[in-house]
Amino acid sequence: MKITVVGTGYVGLVTGACFSEVGHEVLCVDNNEQKVAMLNRLEMPIYEDGLEAMVRKNVEEGRLRFTSCIKEGTEFSEVIFVAVGTPPGRSGEANLSYVEQVGREVAEHMTSYHLLVEKSTVPVNTSEQLKRTMTKYLRADIDFDVASNPEFLREGRAIPDALNPSRVVVGVESKRALLLLQEVYKPIMERSGCRLLEMDIASAELTKHASNSFLAMKISYINAVSRICELTGANVEKVAEGMGLDPRIGPEFLRAGVGYGGSCFPKDVDAFVHISERLGYSFDLLKDVQKVNREQREHVFSKIKKELWVVENKRIAILGIAFKPGTDDYREAPALYFVNELAEHGATLRLWDPIAAPHFKKEFPQHTYCEDLMECVQDADLVLVMTEWPEIKALDIQALKKAMKSPVMIDGRNVFDPEVLREAGFIYHSVGRL
Repeated sequence: MKITVVGTGYVGLVTGACFSEVGHEVLCVDNNEQKVAMLNRLEMPIYEDGLEAMVRKNVEEGRLRFTSCIKEGTEFSEVIFVAVGTPPGRSGEANLSYVEQVGREVAEHMTSYHLLVEKSTVPVNTSEQLKRTMTKYLRADIDFDVASNPEFLREGRAIPDALNPSRVVVGVESKRALLLLQEVYKPIMERSGCRLLEMDIASAELTKHASNSFLAMKISYINAVSRICELTGANVEKVAEGMGLDPRIGPEFLRAGVGYGGSCFPKDVDAFVHISERLGYSFDLLKDVQKVNREQREHVFSKIKKELWVVENKRIAILGIAFKPGTDDYREAPALYFVNELAEHGATLRLWDPIAAPHFKKEFPQHTYCEDLMECVQDADLVLVMTEWPEIKALDIQALKKAMKSPVMIDGRNVFDPEVLREAGFIYHSVGRL
């Protein structure tokens, strides 16, 4: 098939590359001409494991192209996936201006039937607004459909998730739209054995927010439990293991730490709370999820202040910036909170991250960035672990202690064994473990 994907962010670029990988001919459209020029030079605007090689292969084999012309994208395919950003507004609501713009511009260039597929994470009933917008801007009486196909990609594992999804959710209103989406996903379903789950559009739109909010709730729940563990001497990892072996609960997202972050969970929980309030329901459960997430960072920060007493002029090494390993994405990453708080308290910061550091440095050039882990911790008064990169796990503990001015570690990701660190002479604090 020929497929158009509008937007070349995490979702759009991975989706387009993976569709081309399974044999479709894909045209990716983005109104950022600089980004399109980068992609045409085979330079990636984001990091995702395996993405650059996949893009290069499919461009060279003629199945993947990039353009900044929405007219070209509209004429290229009758199936158009909308994968543009939906950033949060001031009160947490999703900004749908980019989605609206795509609907308007596609309608202006349509001369025959098109299926516009919501791939972006949008509030429930966005399809109704999108249909009204397209109807207003159509230049002739042309038939079209809007459908919902939410993505469930994990950053750092986006390509495996796209090629071997746990499920494909499609919200449709017509048989024609369903048949087109079945054809799009046929090669993926054949290779993965996954199920295509058909439903109404509103249910499909709601599924994404409901899924991410539930996962965020699991993270906040185990973080709340970690606070009880610290007060009682229990070990949150043992508690999580005991919980996770129950098949009704499962072990995923039961790792205590400094809270959830990234481009999805904070935004989607905020949006779901806002959607619920707009509909007349106060989703207090999710408000508590947000509250626990905020308080967890404050709780970990209090451990830093307790150990340092005076934060001002202390040298602090922050290991990890990205919100999780395997990505360069630091949007809403817990590290952002600690960088800002520590800087406000007058600390001298040295930061290390194998992928995210160059991007973070552009926004926060005032701090020191190190390519070498041991250089980062040299003469540090305290080490703060923010991302569980394998390089951190592989550190030589004795060499680390020798390099530091004071052997104090706050492990916000429970990377190390407390007993091992303390036997090595560290003052060590983690989350939910004494």
